[in-house]
Amino acid sequence: MAFVRVEQRNAHLAGSVRLHTVQGRDGPVSKATLTAISNTRKGSGDNRGEEATAILWTLWGKQAENAAQYLGKGSHVNVVGRVQNNNYDKDGETVYAMAFTAEEIDYLDTKAAGDALRAKQGPAPEEGDASPPTRNPEKARAAKTAKGRKAAAQTAAMADADDDIAF
Repeated sequence: MAFVRVEQRNAHLAGSVRLHTVQGRDGPVSKATLTAISNTRKGSGDNRGEEATAILWTLWGKQAENAAQYLGKGSHVNVVGRVQNNNYDKDGETVYAMAFTAEEIDYLDTKAAGDALRAKQGPAPEEGDASPPTRNPEKARAAKTAKGRKAAAQTAAMADADDDIAF
């Protein structure tokens, strides 16, 4: 099996860090997931565009607990970790996936900026918790529908892309 190192620099968190406890071999272990987005510029001149890359990272143990305590939506980070195959069979079909595990995480915000972000957002939800109630259900439904359309358009664009994956 090959070891592949992944670096995501100057990223910002797309949402709150989700922390929960799982049963490990030696007892309960903290596990956190976070989605970091980094932007890169491609091309030159009039063809210059920006491309966003979002990676769902998994953190373990004390690193997970610290991330849940000190990071919030919009926090700036550098993440270094590894990628592994996470393929499985479902209904006789092989589903291909990758898992990203963080080994190092650098907190790029100042303490004051991090405290301000967390105070503005409130406590992070535990994984599996219901989403917080909204005051306007129609507005929430419209936002959810718009997100679904945007995700479908991005998926279609990715499927139509002619670029080869560079790994």
